[in-house]
Amino acid sequence: MNNGNSILKPTESWKYLVLFAVVAAMAGAMFLIQPIPQSETYHHFADTRSFGIIPNYLNVLSNLFFLIAGVLGMRLVLREQGPALFIEPAEKWPYFLFFLGVALTTFGSGYYHAAPGDARLVWDRLPMTIGFMSLLAATIDERIGVKAGLRSLAPLVILGLASVLYWNFTQQRGQGDLRPYALVQFGSLVTLLLLVGLFPPRYTRGADLIVALGIYVASKIFEALDSAIFSVDRIVSGHSLKHVAAAISAYWIYRMLKLRSPIAARQN
Repeated sequence: MNNGNSILKPTESWKYLVLFAVVAAMAGAMFLIQPIPQSETYHHFADTRSFGIIPNYLNVLSNLFFLIAGVLGMRLVLREQGPALFIEPAEKWPYFLFFLGVALTTFGSGYYHAAPGDARLVWDRLPMTIGFMSLLAATIDERIGVKAGLRSLAPLVILGLASVLYWNFTQQRGQGDLRPYALVQFGSLVTLLLLVGLFPPRYTRGADLIVALGIYVASKIFEALDSAIFSVDRIVSGHSLKHVAAAISAYWIYRMLKLRSPIAARQN
C-alpha cells in the first residue's frame, strides 16, 4: 500500500517541474498585471425580494445548502466507527478544514447577502478561502505525499486568508486590489487539475474531484448569468443557483470520501 511518503523517482521529476513552473507563472503574472479593483456593481444582484424580515431572502437562504454539506462532511471525517476513510488518520485534517470552511460560508455569505457591501463581503470570502486552500492541501496529501500535504495546510490557509485581508485593506483605502484573491481562488483550481493530471491517486474515485470542480465551474457560470436567469421567470436568480451548485460541489467531495477506498501503489 502506498503510504504517500515515497521517495521521488528520477523519472517523476518532470512532473514537479511542470507543477512548479505553472504555479510560478501564475504567481508571476499576478505581479505583472495591473491591480484588479472591486467593482461596486458586484453588489447589485438581480433578486432583491424580501420575505418577512429576511432581505434578499433567496440569496440569503440558499446558503443553507453549504451548512448541510459542511456538517455532513465534518461528521464523516471525524467519525470513530465504521470503515476507515483514510490510510493515515492525520489525512482527515485538511478535509475537516475544507468542510468547516464550507459550513462557515453559510454564515459569512448569508450575512453579506442580507446587506451587500464591501464591509460584509470580507466575511463572505474568508471562509471560502479556507475551503479552497484546504482542498488543495488534501489533494497534495493524496497525490504527492502525506507529509507534504500536512505541512502545506497551514501556510496555504494563511495565504488564502491573507489574500482576503489584503483586498479589504486596499479597498478601505480606495485602491482595492483583488489580484491575490483571484490567484487563491482560480490558481488553486488550476493547481488541483495539475495534481490530478500529473500524479497517481492513493484512493479510488479520483474522477469525482474533477466532477466536483466541474460543478463549481457551473456555479460561476450561474453567477455570471445572475440577471439573465432571473429575467426568465423571476422565480430564482443565477446567484441563488450559484450557491446551490457550489454546495453540491462540496457535497460531491463528501460523496467521494464516503464511497472511495485505498488502492495499491502504482509504478510510474
